Amino acid sequence: MAMNESGFEAVSEAALDAIERALERAVDEAALDVDFERKESGVLELEFADASRMVINRHGAAREIWVAAKSGGFHFRHDDGRWLDTRTGRELLAALSHLVSVQSGTAVILVQDQGG
Repeated sequence: MAMNESGFEAVSEAALDAIERALERAVDEAALDVDFERKESGVLELEFADASRMVINRHGAAREIWVAAKSGGFHFRHDDGRWLDTRTGRELLAALSHLVSVQSGTAVILVQDQGG
């Protein structure tokens, strides 16, 4: 069943919030060297120590979260409460853990907290 615009905005905003909280924990706990900033319109920009960037944004028309990383572009669709890569089926935070680890040179595991 198709998700309407307001439903997509709500679940994608919650996903971006969770990603931000996971990044904050990784900076604190794993000594991840990354600066990140939430922009308007559902865009999260990350800048790594080597000045490379990663952009995570919601794409309303496709009802997806898109990730542009040094290693490529990835699209995630909301399915049964999870954001899954449209090509591999990998879950969003698991994929981001890998992408951030590779791009930063620091092993991190991004996990969703249970808080709000």
